[in-house]
Amino acid sequence: MDTPDSLAARLFLLAYDTTKQRLVSRSELGYALRAAALADLVLGGYLADHGGKAAPASPAPGLDPVLELVLLEITDSPPRSWRRWVSRRASRILPLVREHLAAERVIKVDSRRVLGLFPVHRITLRRPAEAKRLAEEVRRAVRGGQPAARVDPRLGALCALAGTAELRTVFSRGERRQYKARLAELGRPVEPVVKALRKTLQAQRAAASSGS
Repeated sequence: MDTPDSLAARLFLLAYDTTKQRLVSRSELGYALRAAALADLVLGGYLADHGGKAAPASPAPGLDPVLELVLLEITDSPPRSWRRWVSRRASRILPLVREHLAAERVIKVDSRRVLGLFPVHRITLRRPAEAKRLAEEVRRAVRGGQPAARVDPRLGALCALAGTAELRTVFSRGERRQYKARLAELGRPVEPVVKALRKTLQAQRAAASSGS
């Protein structure tokens, strides 16, 4: 198994707890995956920031199905904020990424229904060492002394997204605080997306804590 190329697929692997064999941050992971897809499109030159809104920048042949779908949504819609695109249909992207990874034989998915009603999907990594290696690569990029501008932009974006999504499989709370400035530097090429993800998650957590 090769490590998947798309940022959404890589973030999915980072969110997998190889010890407990399950995804973490399930209630927020959809937003993070949407942000990862948007970041991928920005870095690929397919999306640009126009006055705080996502705008198509160039044709995009040969994208994977998840990126193609997200870009099509934006292309077929009036200009909207990055935050709007992070939250739009966020619950739908997780199964799309999961199905794509299963088709690529990166993961194995066993599906069943609880009480005959509620679908449950048990996810197994075919090669857990690859997910661990990816997480270590992200941690090295954040802890290392290499100038942020010299870190591969896609790796830098992945670091920033994992930090913003607070994936405990990658960084502890103390590490997120310690490397806050470094994470911001690494995420600068996709700053509008990272900022939108942060605000979206803050709003979701505030709503949850208020009971609304």
